[in-house]
Amino acid sequence: MPTDPRGLRGEAPLLDAWLRFHEERPTPFTIPGHKQRHDLVGDVVAGDVPLYAGLDTMKLGAGVLADAEARAARLWGADHCRFSVGGATHANQAVALALGTDGDEVVVSRTLHRSMLVGLVLAGLTPVWVRPDLDAATGLPLGVPPAAVTRALGEHPAARAVLVGDPSYVGTVGDVAGLAAAAHAHDVPLVVDAAWAAHFGFHPDLPPHPLQLGADAMVVSAHKALPAWSQAALVLAGSTRIDRARLDAAVDAGATTSPAGAILASTDAARALLERDGAELLGEAIAAVSAARNRLADVDGLVVLDGAGVDPLKLTLLLPGTGADGIAVEDDLLAAGLPLEAAERDTLVAQVSLADTDGTLRRLTDVLTSSVETHRGPPRAVVTGAAYAVEPVTAMSPRAAFFAAAERVPLDRAVGRVSAELVAPYPPGIPVLAPGEEVTRDVLAALAEARAAGVRIAYAADPRLDTLRVIRTDAPRRG
Repeated sequence: MPTDPRGLRGEAPLLDAWLRFHEERPTPFTIPGHKQRHDLVGDVVAGDVPLYAGLDTMKLGAGVLADAEARAARLWGADHCRFSVGGATHANQAVALALGTDGDEVVVSRTLHRSMLVGLVLAGLTPVWVRPDLDAATGLPLGVPPAAVTRALGEHPAARAVLVGDPSYVGTVGDVAGLAAAAHAHDVPLVVDAAWAAHFGFHPDLPPHPLQLGADAMVVSAHKALPAWSQAALVLAGSTRIDRARLDAAVDAGATTSPAGAILASTDAARALLERDGAELLGEAIAAVSAARNRLADVDGLVVLDGAGVDPLKLTLLLPGTGADGIAVEDDLLAAGLPLEAAERDTLVAQVSLADTDGTLRRLTDVLTSSVETHRGPPRAVVTGAAYAVEPVTAMSPRAAFFAAAERVPLDRAVGRVSAELVAPYPPGIPVLAPGEEVTRDVLAALAEARAAGVRIAYAADPRLDTLRVIRTDAPRRG
């Protein structure tokens, strides 16, 4: 169902301001330096309009951003909303800064994105780790069980908050209502990194979004399931357990003072589209994914993640039963112009949004089916993702480790030392090793397994991972 974006402008103040800027074509004596000329570096700067002296006056006299954020808060049923042009990464780190003080403990899901782990470093928070259950049949993570949060809060009664990621990167959905109840029983907020769930709550076949299930705050990406620019995200808070002034200060602390107006306008436009046409567009996309799942279910040995605990817009496939190598399948898809969100030996993840149609899904499934048959081999056992199962051994706080004196040692000599850096397979960016944790043989085995499966190991200072930065043995242990 194509829509005319100009038809949204009456309901999207930032979009209206972006369109008006192009209609009026001012001659700016402000940044950005391209001054709207496309003859210098080309159309790569097309659409780049600043917020200050662009979408609004330099003094923000029109209040278009505040208006757009208030509309988003109303749509998601929140008390407060802030837009981010730094993606869910900036939003997660802002939430971390809003929760406690240096040295405070927070209960944290080990499957959270590395951005929140860096947020703990910035805020000086100490994690109390909880892990998700793993599905025995697929090896994929399910939600964090509420009982694990209850147990962690009982053992750490001074903890200031509970932070989880839901849905997971592969689309599994946990018991957010149960997690909220567990957190609130100890009078602490539940914060959900729902980066992949901006569409939740806007169609009857979708799960409710975290605020509807009792969460106190959530982060959503507008550029994943919704049609916004890359880096578009929102922070939404809905309870008095989150200090609004502190959250505002935290968002501002990490935000650029030159926000890209196109990202902000696209966030506002995506919100207006979701409000006006979301149910219809999402219904079409959900039906297309359902049909794609049915077609792929006919491929012998291919496991298609499905059911009540799975995001209806996420298409996650497990290949071990086919014997095909996911990297070879990915190569075929790339050659056909069909890049995936994630691909490794055993798992493929296709991200679907409300921009997709039955036609795009049919093309994907046709090439996928053909490729799997081309690369079919003897079935192999499902390997439980070691990255999800590693038990972290905390030796010092992430912040203390991040700033401690460090040295680089060969990987095989790092066992027993304390890591100074964060190391994660990417995607999905879930850490196997965080600053302040002991390097164990299980950690090294998980990293080796990920590399063997064709996953890129990210964030380490040595991209080949021949060496690792560890805390010097003469460094003082603080925290």
